[in-house]
Amino acid sequence: MSQTLREARKYEDEHGRLIPPEARPGFHLSARAGWMNDPNGFGLFDGEYHMFYQYYPYDSHWGPMHWGHAVSRDLLHWEYRPAALAPDMPYDYAGCFSGGALALPDGRHLLMYTGVSREIGADGELRDVQTQNLAFGDGFDYRKYEGNPVLTAADLPAGGSRAHFRDPRLWQAEDGSYRALITNEQLGEGGRLLLYRSEDALHWRFMHTLIENHNRLGLMWECPDFFALDGTHVLLASAQDMLPKDFEYHNGNGTFYMLGDYDAQTERFTPRSDHAADYGIDFYAPQTVLSPDGRRIMIGWMQNWDTCNLHTTPVPWFGQMSLPRELSVKNGVLYQRPIRELEAMRRDGVSYEDVIVENGEIALPGVSGRLVDLELEVEPLGGGYDRFAVRFAQDERYRTGVSFRPHESVLKIDRKFSGSRRAIIHQRRAKVRHENGKLKLRLILDRFSAEVFVNDGEQVMSATLYTDPAAEGISFFADGGVRLGVTAWRLEP
Repeated sequence: MSQTLREARKYEDEHGRLIPPEARPGFHLSARAGWMNDPNGFGLFDGEYHMFYQYYPYDSHWGPMHWGHAVSRDLLHWEYRPAALAPDMPYDYAGCFSGGALALPDGRHLLMYTGVSREIGADGELRDVQTQNLAFGDGFDYRKYEGNPVLTAADLPAGGSRAHFRDPRLWQAEDGSYRALITNEQLGEGGRLLLYRSEDALHWRFMHTLIENHNRLGLMWECPDFFALDGTHVLLASAQDMLPKDFEYHNGNGTFYMLGDYDAQTERFTPRSDHAADYGIDFYAPQTVLSPDGRRIMIGWMQNWDTCNLHTTPVPWFGQMSLPRELSVKNGVLYQRPIRELEAMRRDGVSYEDVIVENGEIALPGVSGRLVDLELEVEPLGGGYDRFAVRFAQDERYRTGVSFRPHESVLKIDRKFSGSRRAIIHQRRAKVRHENGKLKLRLILDRFSAEVFVNDGEQVMSATLYTDPAAEGISFFADGGVRLGVTAWRLEP
Protein backbone atom coordinates (compact mmCIF):
# COMPACT_ATOMS: atom_id res chain seq x y z
CA MET A 1 0.00 0.00 0.00
CA SER A 2 1.38 3.40 -0.96
CA GLN A 3 1.94 6.17 1.54
CA THR A 4 -0.57 8.31 -0.38
CA LEU A 5 -3.34 5.74 0.10
CA ARG A 6 -2.33 5.09 3.70
CA GLU A 7 -2.59 8.80 4.53
CA ALA A 8 -5.98 9.11 2.81
CA ARG A 9 -7.34 6.19 4.79
CA LYS A 10 -6.06 7.61 8.05
CA TYR A 11 -7.51 11.04 7.30
CA GLU A 12 -10.96 9.78 6.27
CA ASP A 13 -11.19 7.55 9.31
CA GLU A 14 -10.29 10.33 11.73
CA HIS A 15 -12.45 13.01 10.11
CA GLY A 16 -15.38 10.78 9.16
CA ARG A 17 -15.83 9.87 12.82
CA LEU A 18 -16.37 13.55 13.66
CA ILE A 19 -19.52 13.79 11.53
CA PRO A 20 -22.60 12.77 13.56
CA PRO A 21 -25.26 10.68 11.76
CA GLU A 22 -27.85 13.46 12.04
CA ALA A 23 -25.55 15.77 10.05
CA ARG A 24 -25.70 13.38 7.09
CA PRO A 25 -28.49 12.17 4.83
CA GLY A 26 -30.56 9.48 6.46
CA PHE A 27 -30.49 6.95 3.62
CA HIS A 28 -28.51 8.47 0.75
CA LEU A 29 -24.83 7.60 0.53
CA SER A 30 -22.66 10.66 1.20
CA ALA A 31 -18.91 11.28 1.21
CA ARG A 32 -17.19 9.72 4.20
CA ALA A 33 -15.26 12.98 4.51
CA GLY A 34 -14.62 15.80 2.07
CA TRP A 35 -15.79 15.65 -1.53
CA MET A 36 -17.80 13.06 -3.51
CA ASN A 37 -18.88 12.95 -7.15
CA ASP A 38 -19.52 10.18 -9.71
CA PRO A 39 -20.45 6.64 -8.62
CA ASN A 40 -17.82 4.10 -9.71
CA GLY A 41 -17.70 0.31 -9.90
CA PHE A 42 -21.31 -0.14 -8.75
CA GLY A 43 -21.93 -3.87 -8.53
CA LEU A 44 -22.22 -7.05 -6.49
CA PHE A 45 -19.25 -8.79 -4.93
CA ASP A 46 -19.10 -11.40 -2.19
CA GLY A 47 -22.80 -11.05 -1.37
CA GLU A 48 -22.83 -7.27 -0.98
CA TYR A 49 -23.43 -4.22 -3.13
CA HIS A 50 -20.23 -2.25 -3.57
CA MET A 51 -20.22 1.43 -4.43
CA PHE A 52 -16.99 3.24 -5.13
CA TYR A 53 -17.04 6.96 -5.83
CA GLN A 54 -14.92 9.86 -7.00
CA TYR A 55 -13.47 11.24 -3.82
CA TYR A 56 -11.22 13.90 -2.35
CA PRO A 57 -11.14 13.32 1.40
CA TYR A 58 -9.14 16.43 2.34
CA ASP A 59 -11.58 19.16 1.30
CA SER A 60 -15.26 19.64 0.48
CA HIS A 61 -14.25 20.89 -2.98
CA TRP A 62 -12.99 18.82 -5.91
CA GLY A 63 -9.33 17.79 -5.73
CA PRO A 64 -7.03 15.03 -7.02
CA MET A 65 -9.41 12.11 -7.36
CA HIS A 66 -9.29 9.02 -5.14
CA TRP A 67 -11.84 6.19 -5.02
CA GLY A 68 -13.97 6.13 -1.88
CA HIS A 69 -15.69 2.86 -0.99
CA ALA A 70 -18.88 1.74 0.75
CA VAL A 71 -20.95 -1.46 0.90
CA SER A 72 -24.60 -2.25 1.54
CA ARG A 73 -27.03 -5.15 1.56
CA ASP A 74 -30.14 -3.10 0.75
CA LEU A 75 -28.69 0.02 -1.01
CA LEU A 76 -30.12 2.23 1.75
CA HIS A 77 -27.92 1.44 4.75
CA TRP A 78 -24.25 1.91 3.91
CA GLU A 79 -21.04 0.91 5.67
CA TYR A 80 -17.87 2.77 4.77
CA ARG A 81 -14.78 0.84 3.85
CA PRO A 82 -11.29 2.31 3.48
CA ALA A 83 -10.55 4.28 0.32
CA ALA A 84 -9.73 1.84 -2.48
CA LEU A 85 -7.51 3.90 -4.79
CA ALA A 86 -5.29 6.96 -4.51
CA PRO A 87 -3.36 8.88 -7.19
CA ASP A 88 0.07 7.41 -6.47
CA MET A 89 1.50 6.15 -9.77
CA PRO A 90 3.06 7.97 -12.75
CA TYR A 91 0.05 7.11 -14.92
CA ASP A 92 -2.55 8.37 -12.42
CA TYR A 93 -0.77 10.98 -10.27
CA ALA A 94 -3.26 13.69 -11.38
CA GLY A 95 -6.27 11.56 -10.46
CA CYS A 96 -7.97 8.17 -10.44
CA PHE A 97 -11.05 8.98 -12.49
CA SER A 98 -14.27 7.00 -12.95
CA GLY A 99 -14.62 3.38 -13.96
CA GLY A 100 -16.27 0.03 -13.40
CA ALA A 101 -15.88 -3.23 -11.51
CA LEU A 102 -16.44 -6.95 -12.02
CA ALA A 103 -16.41 -10.06 -9.86
CA LEU A 104 -13.99 -12.45 -11.59
CA PRO A 105 -14.45 -16.24 -11.71
CA ASP A 106 -11.33 -16.75 -9.56
CA GLY A 107 -12.87 -14.75 -6.69
CA ARG A 108 -10.99 -11.51 -7.20
CA HIS A 109 -12.67 -8.12 -7.51
CA LEU A 110 -11.50 -6.27 -10.61
CA LEU A 111 -11.55 -2.46 -10.86
CA MET A 112 -10.94 -0.68 -14.16
CA TYR A 113 -10.42 3.06 -13.87
CA THR A 114 -9.10 6.04 -15.79
CA GLY A 115 -5.69 7.27 -14.73
CA VAL A 116 -4.81 10.90 -15.39
CA SER A 117 -1.28 12.20 -15.91
CA ARG A 118 -0.12 15.40 -17.61
CA GLU A 119 2.25 16.41 -20.37
CA ILE A 120 3.46 19.68 -21.86
CA GLY A 121 2.23 20.15 -25.41
CA ALA A 122 4.05 21.70 -28.32
CA ASP A 123 2.46 25.05 -27.43
CA GLY A 124 3.84 24.85 -23.89
CA GLU A 125 0.39 24.20 -22.35
CA LEU A 126 -0.08 21.48 -19.75
CA ARG A 127 -2.59 18.85 -20.90
CA ASP A 128 -4.23 15.78 -19.38
CA VAL A 129 -3.37 12.33 -20.68
CA GLN A 130 -5.98 9.69 -19.82
CA THR A 131 -5.38 5.94 -19.82
CA GLN A 132 -7.23 2.86 -18.57
CA ASN A 133 -5.86 0.89 -15.65
CA LEU A 134 -6.68 -2.14 -13.52
CA ALA A 135 -6.62 -3.00 -9.84
CA PHE A 136 -7.45 -6.30 -8.13
CA GLY A 137 -8.76 -6.79 -4.63
CA ASP A 138 -10.78 -8.71 -2.08
CA GLY A 139 -13.48 -6.16 -1.26
CA PHE A 140 -11.25 -4.28 1.21
CA ASP A 141 -7.81 -3.76 -0.28
CA TYR A 142 -6.85 -3.30 -3.95
CA ARG A 143 -3.50 -3.61 -5.69
CA LYS A 144 -2.83 -1.89 -8.99
CA TYR A 145 -1.86 -4.15 -11.87
CA GLU A 146 1.84 -4.25 -12.73
CA GLY A 147 0.99 -4.05 -16.44
CA ASN A 148 -0.84 -0.70 -16.19
CA PRO A 149 -1.86 1.12 -18.24
CA VAL A 150 -3.76 -1.50 -20.25
CA LEU A 151 -5.24 0.98 -22.75
CA THR A 152 -3.54 4.14 -24.00
CA ALA A 153 -3.77 6.58 -26.90
CA ALA A 154 -2.26 3.84 -29.08
CA ASP A 155 -5.53 1.92 -28.66
CA LEU A 156 -7.74 4.78 -29.88
CA PRO A 157 -9.30 4.86 -33.34
CA ALA A 158 -8.50 7.77 -35.66
CA GLY A 159 -9.43 11.23 -34.46
CA GLY A 160 -9.53 10.32 -30.78
CA SER A 161 -8.43 12.70 -28.05
CA ARG A 162 -5.91 11.30 -25.56
CA ALA A 163 -7.05 13.98 -23.09
CA HIS A 164 -10.66 12.75 -23.13
CA PHE A 165 -10.59 8.95 -22.97
CA ARG A 166 -12.25 7.82 -19.78
CA ASP A 167 -14.91 6.16 -17.61
CA PRO A 168 -14.84 2.45 -18.58
CA ARG A 169 -18.00 0.47 -17.95
CA LEU A 170 -17.40 -3.29 -17.66
CA TRP A 171 -19.50 -6.39 -18.24
CA GLN A 172 -19.01 -10.05 -19.05
CA ALA A 173 -20.51 -11.37 -22.28
CA GLU A 174 -22.42 -14.64 -22.55
CA ASP A 175 -19.38 -16.41 -24.02
CA GLY A 176 -17.29 -15.51 -20.96
CA SER A 177 -15.25 -12.77 -22.61
CA TYR A 178 -15.27 -9.21 -21.28
CA ARG A 179 -16.36 -5.83 -22.64
CA ALA A 180 -15.44 -2.27 -21.71
CA LEU A 181 -17.45 0.68 -22.99
CA ILE A 182 -15.29 3.81 -22.78
CA THR A 183 -15.97 7.45 -23.64
CA ASN A 184 -13.73 9.40 -26.00
CA GLU A 185 -13.81 12.80 -27.62
CA GLN A 186 -13.81 12.60 -31.40
CA LEU A 187 -12.11 15.79 -32.52
CA GLY A 188 -14.69 18.21 -33.90
CA GLU A 189 -17.60 15.80 -33.35
CA GLY A 190 -18.03 15.64 -29.57
CA GLY A 191 -18.25 12.43 -27.59
CA ARG A 192 -18.39 8.83 -28.76
CA LEU A 193 -18.49 5.47 -27.04
CA LEU A 194 -15.81 2.91 -27.88
CA LEU A 195 -16.24 -0.84 -27.36
CA TYR A 196 -13.25 -2.94 -26.26
CA ARG A 197 -12.95 -6.71 -25.80
CA SER A 198 -10.77 -8.95 -23.64
CA GLU A 199 -10.58 -12.70 -23.18
CA ASP A 200 -8.88 -12.52 -19.77
CA ALA A 201 -9.78 -9.04 -18.43
CA LEU A 202 -6.09 -8.08 -18.73
CA HIS A 203 -5.39 -7.66 -22.42
CA TRP A 204 -7.83 -5.44 -24.30
CA ARG A 205 -8.36 -4.63 -27.96
CA PHE A 206 -10.55 -2.09 -29.72
CA MET A 207 -13.59 -3.56 -31.50
CA HIS A 208 -15.55 -0.64 -32.92
CA THR A 209 -17.38 2.57 -32.06
CA LEU A 210 -20.75 1.79 -30.52
CA ILE A 211 -22.21 5.26 -31.13
CA GLU A 212 -21.01 8.74 -32.12
CA ASN A 213 -22.42 12.05 -30.96
CA HIS A 214 -21.76 14.30 -33.99
CA ASN A 215 -22.48 17.21 -31.62
CA ARG A 216 -26.17 16.30 -31.29
CA LEU A 217 -26.33 15.98 -27.50
CA GLY A 218 -23.81 18.32 -25.94
CA LEU A 219 -20.08 17.92 -26.53
CA MET A 220 -18.04 15.35 -24.58
CA TRP A 221 -19.91 12.34 -23.17
CA GLU A 222 -19.06 10.76 -19.80
CA CYS A 223 -19.90 7.81 -17.57
CA PRO A 224 -21.74 5.39 -19.89
CA ASP A 225 -23.88 2.39 -19.01
CA PHE A 226 -25.47 -0.09 -21.41
CA PHE A 227 -27.91 -2.92 -20.71
CA ALA A 228 -30.93 -4.88 -21.91
CA LEU A 229 -34.26 -4.12 -20.26
CA ASP A 230 -37.83 -5.17 -21.08
CA GLY A 231 -37.12 -6.18 -24.64
CA THR A 232 -35.00 -3.20 -25.62
CA HIS A 233 -31.52 -1.83 -24.94
CA VAL A 234 -30.83 1.22 -22.80
CA LEU A 235 -27.79 3.45 -23.17
CA LEU A 236 -27.05 5.93 -20.38
CA ALA A 237 -24.46 8.68 -20.65
CA SER A 238 -23.84 12.14 -19.22
CA ALA A 239 -23.13 14.94 -21.66
CA GLN A 240 -21.25 18.16 -21.14
CA ASP A 241 -22.53 21.50 -22.46
CA MET A 242 -25.91 20.36 -23.71
CA LEU A 243 -28.30 22.76 -25.38
CA PRO A 244 -31.96 22.68 -24.30
CA LYS A 245 -34.42 20.94 -26.61
CA ASP A 246 -38.00 21.91 -25.68
CA PHE A 247 -38.23 20.70 -22.06
CA GLU A 248 -35.27 18.33 -22.38
CA TYR A 249 -31.64 18.85 -21.37
CA HIS A 250 -31.87 22.08 -19.37
CA ASN A 251 -28.96 21.32 -17.04
CA GLY A 252 -26.07 22.02 -19.41
CA ASN A 253 -24.23 19.01 -18.00
CA GLY A 254 -26.87 16.33 -17.69
CA THR A 255 -27.70 12.67 -18.18
CA PHE A 256 -29.60 11.28 -21.14
CA TYR A 257 -30.87 7.84 -21.99
CA MET A 258 -31.33 6.29 -25.41
CA LEU A 259 -33.62 3.36 -26.17
CA GLY A 260 -32.72 1.29 -29.18
CA ASP A 261 -31.92 -2.01 -30.83
CA TYR A 262 -28.78 -4.06 -30.27
CA ASP A 263 -27.54 -6.72 -32.67
CA ALA A 264 -25.81 -9.31 -30.49
CA GLN A 265 -23.96 -10.81 -33.46
CA THR A 266 -22.36 -7.61 -34.70
CA GLU A 267 -22.53 -5.86 -31.30
CA ARG A 268 -23.95 -2.75 -32.92
CA PHE A 269 -26.48 -0.39 -31.33
CA THR A 270 -29.12 1.59 -33.22
CA PRO A 271 -30.87 4.22 -31.07
CA ARG A 272 -34.55 5.04 -31.59
CA SER A 273 -35.15 7.82 -29.05
CA ASP A 274 -33.45 9.92 -26.40
CA HIS A 275 -34.67 11.74 -23.30
CA ALA A 276 -33.37 13.31 -20.11
CA ALA A 277 -32.90 10.76 -17.34
CA ASP A 278 -33.89 13.30 -14.67
CA TYR A 279 -35.72 16.61 -15.16
CA GLY A 280 -34.69 18.18 -11.87
CA ILE A 281 -31.60 20.13 -10.86
CA ASP A 282 -29.22 17.53 -9.45
CA PHE A 283 -28.51 14.23 -11.21
CA TYR A 284 -25.40 13.07 -13.09
CA ALA A 285 -23.18 10.11 -14.00
CA PRO A 286 -25.48 7.24 -12.98
CA GLN A 287 -24.49 3.58 -12.91
CA THR A 288 -26.74 0.54 -12.68
CA VAL A 289 -26.58 -2.92 -11.14
CA LEU A 290 -28.62 -6.06 -11.74
CA SER A 291 -29.91 -7.24 -8.36
CA PRO A 292 -29.95 -10.95 -7.46
CA ASP A 293 -33.72 -11.02 -8.05
CA GLY A 294 -33.36 -9.51 -11.54
CA ARG A 295 -34.13 -5.83 -10.99
CA ARG A 296 -32.11 -3.20 -12.85
CA ILE A 297 -31.28 -0.53 -10.24
CA MET A 298 -29.75 2.88 -10.94
CA ILE A 299 -27.93 5.34 -8.66
CA GLY A 300 -26.55 8.70 -9.77
CA TRP A 301 -24.58 11.54 -8.25
CA MET A 302 -27.20 13.92 -6.87
CA GLN A 303 -25.49 17.20 -7.69
CA ASN A 304 -25.02 19.72 -10.50
CA TRP A 305 -21.59 20.81 -11.73
CA ASP A 306 -22.71 24.45 -12.02
CA THR A 307 -23.59 24.74 -8.33
CA CYS A 308 -21.42 22.21 -6.52
CA ASN A 309 -18.57 24.57 -5.66
CA LEU A 310 -20.66 27.44 -4.36
CA HIS A 311 -20.42 26.59 -0.66
CA THR A 312 -18.21 29.27 0.81
CA THR A 313 -18.00 28.03 4.39
CA PRO A 314 -16.16 24.82 5.26
CA VAL A 315 -18.37 21.73 5.49
CA PRO A 316 -17.16 18.29 6.62
CA TRP A 317 -18.70 16.45 3.65
CA PHE A 318 -20.09 17.41 0.25
CA GLY A 319 -21.80 15.19 -2.30
CA GLN A 320 -24.42 12.47 -2.07
CA MET A 321 -25.88 9.77 -4.27
CA SER A 322 -29.47 9.61 -5.42
CA LEU A 323 -32.07 7.22 -4.10
CA PRO A 324 -31.65 3.81 -5.76
CA ARG A 325 -34.24 3.54 -8.53
CA GLU A 326 -35.77 0.43 -10.07
CA LEU A 327 -35.90 0.77 -13.85
CA SER A 328 -38.37 -0.47 -16.43
CA VAL A 329 -39.31 0.47 -19.99
CA LYS A 330 -42.94 1.16 -20.89
CA ASN A 331 -44.32 2.82 -24.00
CA GLY A 332 -40.90 4.06 -25.06
CA VAL A 333 -40.09 5.65 -21.69
CA LEU A 334 -37.56 4.69 -19.02
CA TYR A 335 -39.57 4.48 -15.80
CA GLN A 336 -37.83 4.97 -12.45
CA ARG A 337 -39.40 4.00 -9.14
CA PRO A 338 -37.92 4.24 -5.64
CA ILE A 339 -36.31 0.97 -4.65
CA ARG A 340 -38.93 -1.18 -2.92
CA GLU A 341 -36.68 -1.74 0.12
CA LEU A 342 -37.49 1.84 1.10
CA GLU A 343 -40.96 0.71 2.15
CA ALA A 344 -39.47 -1.25 5.06
CA MET A 345 -38.39 2.10 6.54
CA ARG A 346 -41.94 3.50 6.64
CA ARG A 347 -43.34 4.36 10.07
CA ASP A 348 -46.42 6.15 11.48
CA GLY A 349 -48.41 6.29 8.25
CA VAL A 350 -51.31 8.73 7.90
CA SER A 351 -53.80 8.85 5.06
CA TYR A 352 -56.37 11.42 3.93
CA GLU A 353 -58.98 11.18 1.20
CA ASP A 354 -60.99 13.96 -0.41
CA VAL A 355 -58.88 16.78 0.99
CA ILE A 356 -60.21 20.02 -0.49
CA VAL A 357 -57.87 22.95 -1.08
CA GLU A 358 -59.41 26.08 -2.60
CA ASN A 359 -57.54 29.32 -3.26
CA GLY A 360 -55.22 28.96 -0.33
CA GLU A 361 -52.78 26.82 1.62
CA ILE A 362 -53.37 24.11 4.21
CA ALA A 363 -51.36 21.71 6.35
CA LEU A 364 -52.48 18.28 7.51
CA PRO A 365 -51.89 16.76 10.95
CA GLY A 366 -49.17 14.12 10.88
CA VAL A 367 -47.77 15.28 7.51
CA SER A 368 -44.43 16.92 8.22
CA GLY A 369 -40.74 16.14 8.58
CA ARG A 370 -37.51 15.88 6.61
CA LEU A 371 -37.43 12.08 6.34
CA VAL A 372 -40.71 11.50 4.56
CA ASP A 373 -42.34 9.32 1.89
CA LEU A 374 -45.36 11.24 0.59
CA GLU A 375 -47.83 10.01 -2.04
CA LEU A 376 -50.26 12.45 -3.66
CA GLU A 377 -53.15 12.12 -6.05
CA VAL A 378 -54.31 15.47 -7.41
CA GLU A 379 -57.50 16.13 -9.32
CA PRO A 380 -59.43 19.29 -10.20
CA LEU A 381 -62.40 20.41 -8.15
CA GLY A 382 -65.38 22.16 -9.77
CA GLY A 383 -64.01 24.69 -12.21
CA GLY A 384 -60.52 23.31 -11.93
CA TYR A 385 -57.30 24.97 -10.88
CA ASP A 386 -54.60 27.14 -12.37
CA ARG A 387 -51.83 25.93 -10.09
CA PHE A 388 -51.25 23.35 -7.39
CA ALA A 389 -48.17 23.18 -5.15
CA VAL A 390 -46.79 21.05 -2.36
CA ARG A 391 -44.29 22.91 -0.19
CA PHE A 392 -41.80 21.24 2.14
CA ALA A 393 -38.66 21.84 4.22
CA GLN A 394 -40.76 24.79 5.35
CA ASP A 395 -40.90 27.20 8.24
CA GLU A 396 -41.57 30.93 8.57
CA ARG A 397 -38.49 31.74 6.48
CA TYR A 398 -37.73 28.78 4.20
CA ARG A 399 -39.53 26.52 1.78
CA THR A 400 -38.98 24.43 -1.33
CA GLY A 401 -41.85 23.55 -3.60
CA VAL A 402 -43.14 21.46 -6.47
CA SER A 403 -45.93 23.11 -8.45
CA PHE A 404 -48.09 22.06 -11.39
CA ARG A 405 -49.98 24.14 -13.96
CA PRO A 406 -52.40 21.84 -15.80
CA HIS A 407 -53.10 24.31 -18.64
CA GLU A 408 -49.39 24.21 -19.52
CA SER A 409 -48.80 20.59 -18.45
CA VAL A 410 -45.72 21.91 -16.64
CA LEU A 411 -44.35 20.63 -13.33
CA LYS A 412 -41.72 22.81 -11.62
CA ILE A 413 -39.38 22.25 -8.71
CA ASP A 414 -38.26 25.49 -7.03
CA ARG A 415 -35.75 25.94 -4.20
CA LYS A 416 -35.09 29.68 -4.38
CA PHE A 417 -36.36 30.11 -0.80
CA SER A 418 -34.45 27.09 0.54
CA GLY A 419 -31.65 29.13 2.12
CA SER A 420 -29.22 29.23 -0.80
CA ARG A 421 -27.06 32.36 -0.91
CA ARG A 422 -26.19 31.94 -4.59
CA ALA A 423 -28.87 32.45 -7.25
CA ILE A 424 -27.58 30.35 -10.13
CA ILE A 425 -29.87 27.32 -10.40
CA HIS A 426 -33.02 27.39 -8.34
CA GLN A 427 -35.65 25.75 -10.50
CA ARG A 428 -36.32 23.31 -13.29
CA ARG A 429 -39.48 22.53 -15.28
CA ALA A 430 -40.76 19.40 -16.99
CA LYS A 431 -43.58 18.74 -19.41
CA VAL A 432 -45.62 15.96 -17.83
CA ARG A 433 -48.57 13.86 -18.84
CA HIS A 434 -51.89 14.27 -17.02
CA GLU A 435 -55.59 13.63 -17.49
CA ASN A 436 -57.54 16.88 -17.24
CA GLY A 437 -55.48 17.98 -14.26
CA LYS A 438 -55.26 14.57 -12.60
CA LEU A 439 -51.70 13.79 -11.55
CA LYS A 440 -49.87 11.33 -9.30
CA LEU A 441 -46.76 12.40 -7.39
CA ARG A 442 -44.49 10.63 -4.94
CA LEU A 443 -42.12 12.84 -2.97
CA ILE A 444 -39.16 11.31 -1.12
CA LEU A 445 -37.52 13.68 1.36
CA ASP A 446 -34.19 13.08 3.04
CA ARG A 447 -32.49 15.67 5.23
CA PHE A 448 -30.71 17.31 2.30
CA SER A 449 -32.65 16.28 -0.79
CA ALA A 450 -36.00 15.92 -2.52
CA GLU A 451 -36.86 13.48 -5.31
CA VAL A 452 -40.20 13.71 -7.09
CA PHE A 453 -41.51 10.68 -8.99
CA VAL A 454 -44.27 11.57 -11.46
CA ASN A 455 -47.01 9.19 -12.55
CA ASP A 456 -45.45 6.09 -10.99
CA GLY A 457 -41.99 6.96 -12.23
CA GLU A 458 -42.65 8.15 -15.77
CA GLN A 459 -40.43 11.15 -14.95
CA VAL A 460 -38.27 12.18 -12.00
CA MET A 461 -37.10 15.54 -10.67
CA SER A 462 -34.26 15.60 -8.12
CA ALA A 463 -32.82 18.46 -6.09
CA THR A 464 -30.44 18.85 -3.18
CA LEU A 465 -31.42 21.11 -0.29
CA TYR A 466 -29.31 22.75 2.40
CA THR A 467 -32.17 24.18 4.43
CA ASP A 468 -31.80 23.86 8.20
CA PRO A 469 -33.23 20.39 9.04
CA ALA A 470 -35.39 22.03 11.70
CA ALA A 471 -37.60 23.36 8.86
CA GLU A 472 -40.04 20.42 8.74
CA GLY A 473 -43.31 21.90 7.52
CA ILE A 474 -45.28 20.46 4.59
CA SER A 475 -48.25 22.27 3.11
CA PHE A 476 -50.55 22.16 0.09
CA PHE A 477 -51.53 25.15 -2.00
CA ALA A 478 -54.07 25.69 -4.77
CA ASP A 479 -54.95 28.58 -7.03
CA GLY A 480 -58.45 27.34 -7.81
CA GLY A 481 -59.76 24.11 -6.38
CA VAL A 482 -58.22 20.67 -6.02
CA ARG A 483 -59.17 17.41 -4.36
CA LEU A 484 -56.24 15.49 -2.87
CA GLY A 485 -55.54 11.99 -1.75
CA VAL A 486 -52.57 12.13 0.64
CA THR A 487 -50.61 9.30 2.25
CA ALA A 488 -47.46 10.03 4.23
CA TRP A 489 -44.96 8.03 6.22
CA ARG A 490 -42.05 9.01 8.38
CA LEU A 491 -38.91 7.24 7.19
CA GLU A 492 -36.70 5.68 9.84
CA PRO A 493 -33.18 4.88 8.59
